[in-house]
This record gives sequence, C-alpha cells and structure tokens, in this order.
Amino acid sequence: MAKILNKYSMILAAFMALGLSDAARSEILGKVLSPDKSIEIDIEQDNDGRVLYSVSRYGNQLVSPSVMAFLLKGSGRIERGLEFKGAKTDTHNETWELPWGESRYVVDNHNELKMEFVEKGEKHRSISVTFRAFNDGIGFRYSFPDKNMGDVQIEDEMTEFNIAPKSEALWIPAGEPNRYEQLYRKTPLSEVTQAHTPITIKTKDGIYMSFHEASLVNYSSMWLRRTENQTLRTQLAPGPDGVKVRRAAPFDTPWRTIRISDTAGGLYESNLELNLNEPNKLGDVSWFKPMKYVGVWWQMHLDTKSWESGVKHGATTENTKKHIDFAAANGFKAVLVEGWNEGWDGDWVANGDKFKFDKPYPDFDIKYLSEYAKSKGVSIMGHNETSANICNYEAQLDKALAFDDKYGIKAVKTGYVQDAGGVTACDNGVKQNEWHDGQRMSVHHLKVVTEAAKHQIAINPHEPIKDTGLRRTYPNWVSREGARGQEYNAWGVPPNPPEHEPNLIFTRMLSGPFDFTPGVLSLRGRGGQKILNTISRQLADYVVLYSPIQMVPDLPENYEAHKDAFQFIKDVPTDWQKTKMLSGEIGDYAVIARQDRNSNNWFIGAVTDEFGRKVNLSFNFLDPKKKYIAEIYRDGDGADYRTNQFAITIEKKPVDVTSNIELFLAPGGGAAIAIKEVK
Repeated sequence: MAKILNKYSMILAAFMALGLSDAARSEILGKVLSPDKSIEIDIEQDNDGRVLYSVSRYGNQLVSPSVMAFLLKGSGRIERGLEFKGAKTDTHNETWELPWGESRYVVDNHNELKMEFVEKGEKHRSISVTFRAFNDGIGFRYSFPDKNMGDVQIEDEMTEFNIAPKSEALWIPAGEPNRYEQLYRKTPLSEVTQAHTPITIKTKDGIYMSFHEASLVNYSSMWLRRTENQTLRTQLAPGPDGVKVRRAAPFDTPWRTIRISDTAGGLYESNLELNLNEPNKLGDVSWFKPMKYVGVWWQMHLDTKSWESGVKHGATTENTKKHIDFAAANGFKAVLVEGWNEGWDGDWVANGDKFKFDKPYPDFDIKYLSEYAKSKGVSIMGHNETSANICNYEAQLDKALAFDDKYGIKAVKTGYVQDAGGVTACDNGVKQNEWHDGQRMSVHHLKVVTEAAKHQIAINPHEPIKDTGLRRTYPNWVSREGARGQEYNAWGVPPNPPEHEPNLIFTRMLSGPFDFTPGVLSLRGRGGQKILNTISRQLADYVVLYSPIQMVPDLPENYEAHKDAFQFIKDVPTDWQKTKMLSGEIGDYAVIARQDRNSNNWFIGAVTDEFGRKVNLSFNFLDPKKKYIAEIYRDGDGADYRTNQFAITIEKKPVDVTSNIELFLAPGGGAAIAIKEVK
C-alpha cells in the first residue's frame, strides 16, 4: 500500500547519519532500494532547487548526482526553484508470460518511489518523477500531470547521466545519415561524442551498465551527448521546427533505463525494458506463429536480380513459385517477396510517392501465388517499402492491409530507406521532413502496428525506430532491423567485421529482436565479396541473434551445396522457453544457450571476434533426469575467416547435466549445437 513519505524526518535522519549540516549539503529527499538491496537510487535537491538523482550498487556510486531538467518553448527551463510536494512508494512482484520471446516467463520485481514537485513563483508548473529499482537496474520517467499546462512544447530534455567510475564504452554515433546502421566503436567513455542507445559501458572495477529507454510512445527518441568528462546528457532526436516533442498534458515520458550487472551476460539476460512497458493490449495473439522464412531478396543484393521491373525483375511469379517450393520442401513457413508492387522503377529512393501497395506488377500473380503457397503450407510475407514517405504510406495503409488480409499475408516487412532526417510527412496539408527516430515516427510506427493487429498481421520494420520493449504491449511488433544487417556483407565497404556480432549482442540485441538475416552459407556477396565469417559462425548467428522470425536468405542452390551445415538451420527453432548466456565479454565473444519452447531440446550458439579462442561449455542447465545427444557444428581444423572459411566439423556426442566440452572458436568463427533429448 502506498505510503506518504515524511520529507523532513528523512532529511534529518540523512544528515544525522552523515554528520553534516544542511548548510554544507543538498537536501536528501528520498531513496529507493532494489528488492535485494544491492542497488540504491538517491534523490536530492541543491540550494537552487534543482532535483538530482544518483545510483549506487553495494554502496559504490555508479552515477553521481545528475540533473533532471527540461527546456520548454516559450516558457524556459523546468529545473530550478522546484518545491517538493510529497512522495509515494510501492512494491511489485509478479511473473508474467510472453506469447513469444527469448524466455517464456518474465519476473517483474521492483520497488517504486514517485515524487511530486511544483515550481515556486508565477509559473507554478507541476512535474513528477517515478523511480523504479530492480535487482538488475533502474528506470525513471517524468510526468506532466497538470492538464492546465495545455500543450507542452519540449525543445529538449536535459536529463544527465554523470558516470562516476572511469569507464570504456561500446557505441555508435547518433545524428548521422546512416541511422543506426553503423559499426560499433569501443572507446573510453570520455571520447564518446553523441550516441544512440543502447550504449554499453564497463567500469574500471568490472561493472557493466547499459543506458537505454523503454516505452517510447508519442515522444522523440533519446540520444546521449557527452558534455564533459564522463557526463552524458539526453538530447532528443530533432523535430522539423526546433520543437522535439509536442504533447497535451497530462502525459508521461518514456522511461530512462540503466541495466546494471557484474557480468556481461547479466546485461543480456535482463528484462528491464520489457518490465517497464505496459502489458499486452491485443489479447490473444496466438494467430502469430514464430517461424523461419525464405525470400526473393538476396538475389537483389547480389545484383543478379532487381527490385525494378524488366528483364532482371526478381519478384516474378516463376521466381516466387521456386522459392515457395524450396520453403515447403524444408519446413519453412513463409516467402518474403520484395519488388512486387508498382513504384520501384526509376529512382525509387527519391520517389517514395510513387509506390502503390495494392498494385502488383503484371508479372507477379498474387492470387495464384497466394493459393499455391497455401496449398504447400506456406504463406507470402508482404513487403511495403515506403522510401520514408509516410504521407503516401499512411494514405494507403487501410488499402494495403486489406490487400494483405485478402491474400493470406500474415506478416509484413516495412521499409523506410532514406537518410536520417529525410522522412517525408504531411500533417494538416503541410509537407515537412522528419527524423526516423523523432516523435512523428514513433507515432507512425505504432499506428502501423495497431492497424495491422486488426487484420491479425505481424509487422517487421526496416530502417525503423529503435526497439524499446513495446513488443510486450503490442506483440504483433515481432522484429525489426535497426543495425547493420547481413546485406552489408553483400556490398558494404567494408563488410561487417568478425567482431560485429559480438558487439551487437551487448548493444543492439539488448533492445530486442533483430531481423539480421543470418545463414548465408556461400560466404560470398556481390561480385564474390568475402563475408568475414566461417560457415559455423553463420549457423551460430541463428541462436545468438534472436528474432521470432528468422530468414534463410541464401540462394537455394547454395544450401544444396552445403547440405550438412544446412541441417542445423532446418532444425533450429525461433521461439524459446529459456535463455542463458553461458559466458561472454563485451565486443569479444558470447556463448548463449536457449531451450526450445515446444520441446526439451536446447540449442547453443557461440561466436567470437577476429581472435580465435577456447570456450569451456558446462551442460549443467540440462534436466538431470534426461539424456541428450549433442549435434555439434564447429570450426574444423585450420578454420579461419581469412584463409579457410568452410572448414567445419560436424559430430554427435551423448551429453547430460554432468558433461563438459571444450570448443575452439576459430578467428571470425563460431559453433552451433543442437542438444536433442533421447527418448
């Protein structure tokens, strides 16, 4: 039951404990502890009436006092002269179920402190802050509770994260043309400029933290700009006119989150952002089935087929039928088709207003293909490329979704190819440019997801807004891009380096599912460009890079040429009962085990950077009452991403809960293991 905190008794007790006078220190307003008491959030106020928070773990300060403030258009900052009006506490402990995900059950155990403030003087604006402390991190969000504030125009949010211990960061820059599709940088935190979240750090004392946000709804994305030393300050993604967020009070902001762990694996296993999102609003979503799919896609990136109509056109009836047959023969449930609809001819990136989302090209017979696919137990996966012209897409959204529904299309990949800041929106008859991660696009993506849910259609956006855990609330938002994917291995200069996946696991993958499209067993891109992996690494990616929909992107003939390795791709599930990170280090390597949601089988993926290494696997996570056979796909003798990419050893070994195996991961390599129960 909520309790009203006594401000003055808390202040007095704090000062008595510290042996300090109130003239020598800020006022301590309150604190909240995690359920296991390892993490503490302290809230204080300085002599100027500014509110500051700090975060400690086992008494060691991780975030030193950091300012909480806003800059509003026409009415200045909300920062100084705040008067504390009271606080409420609460506690929460429940286990809830994900309809699909990395784990089936999620524990939400936290303590909460909500504090209310009012500005002194004439403005008298109200603001409240809710803090939640979990055993694996913290979250806080602001509320503008007073409807008398009317339309609030936020020019910027100025929340600080003043990192206390000297730290190293893994990050990508924000505000660059290529959105999130950049290579990660490992630098001292003091060298970060302006970063997207999640940004992950390791302190000199070996504590791991990741900074992100949760429940990004009708608000602009948070970037983090380093102001001095190790202080990061929120900078919201821009709006078209200097105002970054427009909202009518009352409203809440997204949660600002910090995952905290003494192991890298602890960061990955955390469900902090999911727990800070609202429960499922869609009800029964059993109509979405996690799956693997193939596609008329990789050929375009190889430049052997085209999105445009003409002699190279990839999205033809004949080519799609071939992929349907391949999917059906191998147990895959959908075929993605890109370039099927009118609008791709000419400079389609610049002419997003030309796309028609219910008008197939003449050589793509959607009625025949949808019926043929259904007869084979397969469906067509839709593709709506918009070139980031959401004027055009929103005007046709109802027609597009009705078209998909009519032809049995139950999942749609959307696309927003355009430089950052190049989104075309039109509201109230006015065209303007927006950012992919600005407020307008947070509204747009949620509109697409909620409208699609009415047709029982799942959505997988590329060039998206970042994931902030909204898949809990809207479970048909099943995956997205939002980082450098496999296509960069086809034509990227440079292609993805061997450290890319180990970097992704501890950064991008902390936010949620990623449609990376693993599994190019030919290890070759456009013009024969070499993919900087071993063949075992491509298999391991199916386990370590989670998505409930996983593409099988390579050409059918390349899977025919690597039948033995292809078997793992056919076997690996896409929906999990449990997930455990067995070992790993940020940017170096990771070993992840996942239990199939529909059986007692487990699957392991292990990936490393450009350095070979040995990893020891303990199978102590297995059921002690059962016996298993481990089917191991590992780097063979002499395997190396530079010189011997295709060396692979495939072997079977009996294992149980007492087993241990030492694996060698080649440079740029990996291992994939299917652990099947012996019945």
